[in-house]
Amino acid sequence: MARKPPTVHGMALIDKPAGMTSHDVVAKLRKRFSERRIGHAGTLDPEATGLLVVGIGNATRLLRFASASYKTYEVEIVLGSETNTLDASGEVVAQHQMSVGAEQVRAAARTLTGQIEQVPPMVSARRVGGRRLHEIAREGLVVDREPHPVTVTSFEIQSTADPLVWRAVVDCSAGTYIRTLAADLGVALGGGAHIRNLRRTRSGHYGIGDCGTIDESPLLPVIELTRGMAQIVLSDHEISLVQNGGRLKLNRVQGEGPWALVDSSQNLVAVHEKRDGNVVVGVVIPK
Repeated sequence: MARKPPTVHGMALIDKPAGMTSHDVVAKLRKRFSERRIGHAGTLDPEATGLLVVGIGNATRLLRFASASYKTYEVEIVLGSETNTLDASGEVVAQHQMSVGAEQVRAAARTLTGQIEQVPPMVSARRVGGRRLHEIAREGLVVDREPHPVTVTSFEIQSTADPLVWRAVVDCSAGTYIRTLAADLGVALGGGAHIRNLRRTRSGHYGIGDCGTIDESPLLPVIELTRGMAQIVLSDHEISLVQNGGRLKLNRVQGEGPWALVDSSQNLVAVHEKRDGNVVVGVVIPK
């Protein structure tokens, strides 16, 4: 009888290539690590490249903290044409005669900076009526979508040799649709636009320089998914308390959290967080 391989726990930072879905990456990593419990923080479109934060084994329980972090994207915005997917992979559905200068483009970008509202694109993974929008779109249907708030902290624009192609670097909150941001920029400039060469270069405390390939990225310890959290080193008594679902005393936590609770050897024991002003148990890592 074949021996079952040991369970793998940790995280990986993947530079996703174009032409693969985020789910494709997860499927390959399941084979590589012989572990079914693998997930990612923040979906990348198939044609997009860049940083994908992956949790493996027990680390999947921490992915929601990474998913909520701010992201940085690099992208090219093509003015003058709209596509049905809002990116270069779609069919052109409208064309516009556009002639704009750098200050005009940057002024329009400033109107899309700060707290704004976006209508999710039909090709997104957001659910409406229990179904993902991209599933509905594949049937040739369009449904009403409620706008949702996002924050764009920076929308930097640079010109290229092509007067209709502009490079952009965007810092934004989780849930921001870069293709929608570009389409809205096109409208603000009196025409339309789509994107190409989308690349995520940062997600919270993780950067593209930390990444490896699907086949060669190192397995990092589970605690790496708490990067940026305040740490609290537990006593032996506190470890026993926390492992059984107990909460730390209020005088042991400071700030707004979340907090990574570790033992003296820097092994992650749990994460506590604040909800409605109260410190609560977020995640307990099994022994």
